[in-house]
Amino acid sequence: MTGESPSPRGALARIAREAWLVGALPVLSIVAALVVGSVVILASELLLPNHPFDPLLPITSYLALLDGSFGRESAIVNTLVSTTPLLLGGLSVAIGFKAGLFNIGAEGQFRMGALGAVAVGVAVNQAPPLVAIPVALAGGMLAGAAWGFIPGFLKAISGAHEVVTTIMLNYVAGSVLAWAVTGPLAVPQSPTPVTYGVGNAAYPILIGRNGHLGILIAAAAVFLIWWLLYRTTLGFEIRTVGASSDAARYAGMRPRLLIILTMTLAGLLAGTAGVGVILGINHQMNSTFATTVGFDSIAVALLARSNPLGVPFAAILFGAMRAGSGLMQIRAGIPVELIDVLQATILLFLVAGPALQRAFRLRGIRSDIGAPPPVPGEAVV
Repeated sequence: MTGESPSPRGALARIAREAWLVGALPVLSIVAALVVGSVVILASELLLPNHPFDPLLPITSYLALLDGSFGRESAIVNTLVSTTPLLLGGLSVAIGFKAGLFNIGAEGQFRMGALGAVAVGVAVNQAPPLVAIPVALAGGMLAGAAWGFIPGFLKAISGAHEVVTTIMLNYVAGSVLAWAVTGPLAVPQSPTPVTYGVGNAAYPILIGRNGHLGILIAAAAVFLIWWLLYRTTLGFEIRTVGASSDAARYAGMRPRLLIILTMTLAGLLAGTAGVGVILGINHQMNSTFATTVGFDSIAVALLARSNPLGVPFAAILFGAMRAGSGLMQIRAGIPVELIDVLQATILLFLVAGPALQRAFRLRGIRSDIGAPPPVPGEAVV
């Protein structure tokens, strides 16, 4: 009968089909990367003198990796802690993609967020936690947002490409961090440059030995960004600018302002990731504070197809690999650098999406890694 609502079975089948069309390429990329990793492991065995060849070593390595990530409660908590900054960083890069922007500066924004958090946290480290934590969190978020505002503003007023400006700002952020930690924030007469601790501004531990408040903040950010992009006028305008800035301009939108807002929000998210590392894990900072979170976040966003609801799954994958790499090295003797090989290979296969489609004779799957499909029932922009 015309106008009759679809049956639940039909709706589930349609959702499953959409999930396959969107997720087929990432899943195939992960599987292909694991196969390549197995080949690397076996090849490394052959190159080692006086080393017995074990054809099952790849399986042993991956099982150890899985056990180190999810084998017990402490491993799961460690995975969540490793996932948290990747999730926020992935959202930062993903929201840039939605506006047609390539935010390479998540690393610098992450560092500035961490620096802002430690600077404010040290200043309020004796205040009650209900005061110190929000103030330190706000300080780090504002520092990251300011670092994202700069390339957005430059692109809006002069057309300076965000890839170039954000890469340069990554180096500037590293220098600013080193200056601050060795200068105004340094503990006097310390053997090595280090700041004071954040004291009462540290995130409380909610689960296990190190499962801090930042895990919940990251989870909340996922739904907030999804709601912003798909349920608000601002999100619609951001996606419109990403699809066509000319069309957005003809529709009465202001692409320049939207570029600035998007990059500022991206910086805020990456800065929040840095806040979580300082307030949740390190509690202080040294002059060599460094991480790969900013660049790993690009991989997370690409694997998630820039979809905010896909970012947690990609972040958990990469966070689990980082959390379990230590046990893999202990049990199987495989260096933790294999994780970098796997991540790079996943990206390689994602970029080579059309080749995978032809190789596996897949039809209809989406291989445009920067443009996820709209929410079911939503008009395509």
